[in-house]
Amino acid sequence: MPQLPASLPTNRAFVVQLRTQPSETPVVWDGRVEHVVSGQMAHFHSLDELVAFISRVLADVPAS
Repeated sequence: MPQLPASLPTNRAFVVQLRTQPSETPVVWDGRVEHVVSGQMAHFHSLDELVAFISRVLADVPAS
């Protein structure tokens, strides 16, 4: 019987909401991100801002 992959740690889970945009326009990274466990939240207006928030939060999360 094949072994199932290990579950992903919930302390490293995020919800990312992106604003809707017309399909003919370039991708715009604009929305909201929330760390599921701590409830920390931020609005972002670029991919760099999104990644920076996630990186800051994960720096305080113990590795599993």
